Amino acid sequence: MDALGELLEADAELVSPLSGRMVFRGPDDVRLLLGAVYGSLRDWRWHEEVGDNSLRMVIGAGKVGPFKLGDAMLFELSREGKIQRIRPHLRPWLGLTGFALLVGPRLARHPGVILRALRGAR
Repeated sequence: MDALGELLEADAELVSPLSGRMVFRGPDDVRLLLGAVYGSLRDWRWHEEVGDNSLRMVIGAGKVGPFKLGDAMLFELSREGKIQRIRPHLRPWLGLTGFALLVGPRLARHPGVILRALRGAR
């Protein structure tokens, strides 16, 4: 996750796929969230990547607990090519529910991150 921090703009954002009102901001909060996310997934593989200089999409799949989970993740890039905004799109519903049940407690250890994210979109 530390290497990812170098790819993020100072004002990078990740819009929660569980609650569009939660927006995680800044490299530290985004890295912490992604650490909780990828610490909850198994057998994760990214399969496809498409896009251009300002917008990239990667498609991945794996498991969360016993459930399958897929993601079509959009990356909005800055002029410098760094990640400005991340918008995950997870499915199916059962996998998304399992994901929320596993990631939620990991994030609960960091209430400041949750409170900042709850301030929502600017």
